Amino acid sequence: MRESGEMNKENQNIRFDVDEFEKLKRTLVKYSCALEVVVTHLNNLNTYYNAFEPVNPIEHIKKRIKSPESIAGKLKKKKASQLRLNLQIKICRILQELESFVPMQKNIYEIVEIIRNQPDFTLVREKDYLNHPKESGYRSYHLIVEINLGRLFGDQICQVEIQLRTSAMDFWATLEHKVKYKYDGQMPEYLSHELQISAEQIHELDERMYHIHELVDEINEDLI
Repeated sequence: MRESGEMNKENQNIRFDVDEFEKLKRTLVKYSCALEVVVTHLNNLNTYYNAFEPVNPIEHIKKRIKSPESIAGKLKKKKASQLRLNLQIKICRILQELESFVPMQKNIYEIVEIIRNQPDFTLVREKDYLNHPKESGYRSYHLIVEINLGRLFGDQICQVEIQLRTSAMDFWATLEHKVKYKYDGQMPEYLSHELQISAEQIHELDERMYHIHELVDEINEDLI
């Protein structure tokens, strides 16, 4: 893996106009606020399930938003003529993510339905990589929602990407990302094949764990 100093040198190769860079930083503040709105909604949902329901479908939540310097690194392969604020803003929209981890796959669809019905969210699009995994084996459920930031920001709209997956799916996705990074996107075929097999085994494990959960529920009902 490359050292952080090497990454910083790459980022320094991208030169922004001072005004453009300041605009980008202010734009990121808006997207950070939108991210916090979604986090608050999911934290409230988490609190509700802990207080009023026997089972909480949310295990934990992780958020991420890229720094301006990191965005510069992402743009290092773009032509200088493309380094304009509108392109930077477009990239900001896909670089802020909210990941929510759930105990079992069936919980994912439960949370998806709740997000769809949130009055403060406008669902833009969704991708079901659970029933339709990527060729690599990647599984998750992605939603992009729009958030109105309110009068303070002139009722501007920002997008946030929400990714829902089990902890096992996240472990696989993290490993795949590290392998891709190590080989700069050119993963050897044998490693790609091993990851595909592992993804299928993780899916089978998730299914078996859910089956065990159902059996335990049935046993508990018989004991009542």
